[in-house]
Amino acid sequence: MSLFVLLGVLLVPLAGGGAAADVPEPGDGLVPGVVGGGQAEYPMDTPDQVLPPLRPEGDVPVPTPEEEADELVEYMPRSAVAASCTATTGTHQRRVERLLKLKVDGKQSAADCRAIRAFQIRERIKPANGYAGPVTWARAELLAARKNLDPGRRCPVKKYAVACVDLDRQLMWVRKDKKVTFPVVTMRSGRKGYATRTGWHSVYWRHKDHWSTIYNTPMPYSQFFSGGQAFHAVYGQLATPTGSRGCVNLSYRHAQKLWDVLRKGDRVYIWGKRPGS
Repeated sequence: MSLFVLLGVLLVPLAGGGAAADVPEPGDGLVPGVVGGGQAEYPMDTPDQVLPPLRPEGDVPVPTPEEEADELVEYMPRSAVAASCTATTGTHQRRVERLLKLKVDGKQSAADCRAIRAFQIRERIKPANGYAGPVTWARAELLAARKNLDPGRRCPVKKYAVACVDLDRQLMWVRKDKKVTFPVVTMRSGRKGYATRTGWHSVYWRHKDHWSTIYNTPMPYSQFFSGGQAFHAVYGQLATPTGSRGCVNLSYRHAQKLWDVLRKGDRVYIWGKRPGS
């Protein structure tokens, strides 16, 4: 059955995630490997709509985090948490093996565990027990992209600003012609049933202190580019086992910086597919 939002005398059907039920992703059963770590302070974001949620009466200031969230707490099965070097194959095993230049077979070995654990220690990922989970993969992908930003040349290079969103690697950056105006960062896109829409879009509405009237949840530095899908800040863990409800989630600090880079009318190009979605 179609759902509708009444805007004056105009009825607008909801699209995508607004009517979809949550669908489990591989890794939904994972837990933070450190007690109290990795948890989101608020729900991930608003569900998708044809139009962004209506502004509340006046501007409601969204909270500013006291400190940057610790994004380096790995998610893993409960059985792997206490292991000093786990034999458990990770949800992102093949990807981590490829990025760390290990034998890519998708199976955890003693050699894999030692190499992954050494990487985790170096990058301060907790617990450093060799489990190839979403946080270890996200960190390895980010470091590789800092050396080789767009190896497949997937994002078109234009004379105007383009926000590049790589769903395959869960990364985004902004470039104008040959100049990168916003360096590559980790992001979180839509989970199964709430896919972030690919292709060309434009930033059409920006709301610095946005508040989701559906979830009563802050969405700081929202920059909408496709219906209810937007770049915006989230609080707490970013590299989680599951994705957003369609938005491109960023850390508070990165969303704040992106606000000063993009303008209304700037183009957004999105490609690929979130792993597991």
